[in-house]
Amino acid sequence: VQLQASGGGLVQAGGSLRLSCAASGVIFTIPVMGWYRQTPGNQRELVARIISGGSTNYADSVKGRFTISRDNGKNTVYLQMNSLKPEDTAIYYCNAIDVFGQGTLVTVSS
Repeated sequence: VQLQASGGGLVQAGGSLRLSCAASGVIFTIPVMGWYRQTPGNQRELVARIISGGSTNYADSVKGRFTISRDNGKNTVYLQMNSLKPEDTAIYYCNAIDVFGQGTLVTVSS
């Protein structure tokens, strides 16, 4: 599977961004897709994940602000990020079938 993420960028605190990640190279609906993030010197952490049936899990730090969704037909996962905070600054990685995409940088200025 190959993962292509997009949508990162620079935004002011309180702003919004939407990340997208399209998976290719598979002919079945990927059971679980998710987003992780990593900052320098820290381990990669789970932000949110969604299964094909729609159930979701979120890190406590993003609950109520981020929403993960997916298009099963396109094997594409989205992350709507609202009320962004400077501590959300990180490289965000899409994940599916134990594979991580190339990462997209999200920078939130104060």
